[in-house]
Amino acid sequence: MHVAELTPWRAALAERSRAQSTAAQGVYIHVPYCASRCGYCDFNTYTPGEIDVESHAYLLAAAAEIDHARSLWRPGHIDTVFIGGGTPTLLSATDLTDLLRRVDDSFGLADDAEVTVEANPDSVDQHVLDQLREGGFTRISFGVQSLAPHVLAVLDRTHSPGRSLEAIAMAQAAGFEHVSADIIYATPGETDDDLAHTVSALLHTGIDHLSAYALIVEPGTRLANDVRRGLIPAPDDDVAADRYQIIDRLCAASGLSWYEISSWAKSGGECRHNLGYWRGGDWWAVGPGAHGHRDGLRWMNAKHPRAYTERIWADGDAVVETEIISQAAIDMERVMLGLRLREGLAVGAVTPDKQDQIDLEVAAGLLVRVQDRIVLTDAGRLLADGIVGRLTS
Repeated sequence: MHVAELTPWRAALAERSRAQSTAAQGVYIHVPYCASRCGYCDFNTYTPGEIDVESHAYLLAAAAEIDHARSLWRPGHIDTVFIGGGTPTLLSATDLTDLLRRVDDSFGLADDAEVTVEANPDSVDQHVLDQLREGGFTRISFGVQSLAPHVLAVLDRTHSPGRSLEAIAMAQAAGFEHVSADIIYATPGETDDDLAHTVSALLHTGIDHLSAYALIVEPGTRLANDVRRGLIPAPDDDVAADRYQIIDRLCAASGLSWYEISSWAKSGGECRHNLGYWRGGDWWAVGPGAHGHRDGLRWMNAKHPRAYTERIWADGDAVVETEIISQAAIDMERVMLGLRLREGLAVGAVTPDKQDQIDLEVAAGLLVRVQDRIVLTDAGRLLADGIVGRLTS
């Protein structure tokens, strides 16, 4: 492999890597493959009929990118690894474990590193889950979305409700320290009872983490086309707010507390990798379309798997976009991301000209002061985007 001379982005990254940092450090690996495309999805993923880049070629390129990172990222310890997608478990457990070992060789994993893999319920069996756990994965996140058959049909999901519960039980039997489920709510055709059944049944399994996202109609998706043609009604914001409150009540009753607007966990079950994003941590990005960050420097890899692999073998990396984040943007993102967390945001993170606005939000019952921090109230969580806008505009 020919590696080009040190480019400006590499030089900037190398300079940042020489400096000591107390920020959490992670690695994100993007696996761009799915067995089929869900109608609501606009992620950078590809089905077998959409690309001719085989997983073997992807794995070789991803391994090479991880090896190359050794010279650009200060070694020592990685706190978290997150393999997402797509459907990472379309790769074999051996392939995924090999990627994790290569991360350890290049970066060095902390002794208590959190290692997450995403999975669809119908993409794993007991043997695969046992292999992943034995290979060092500590956390698994299942894309359940719903346990109502008609809701799964609207979302174009291929698994059955029963398969989701079976997959969770198998992961627990394999010994995963943390098992999480992702759901989507406010899908057209879903009822309050549908959602309550989904959440209650998932919590009854003993999972220690739940993420819940209101359905968003993304432009260019099959769902967007169906909504435009009047085949499916558009999601309703008021319905979504009511459903969010159902989720929050059920989670609280089962011992899961919200720690981020869309995430609930038992104590110790919080996703440390995602907390690294929200708290302004650093992470190396592997794979097509993956985004990385180091101390105010951002970069993005080529999105298409073929372009990604070609760039890796030509240059050693696949970076196509870089950005040095301005201080104004850093300050704005600190407010936007910090307010999403239950721990809230230091009052001093809000610019002096917006301190009066904090008082207005408190008076409106949307924020509460906790010592020198501001935290969203229950009502504020439903209106978080507007609050952020008023504190940053």
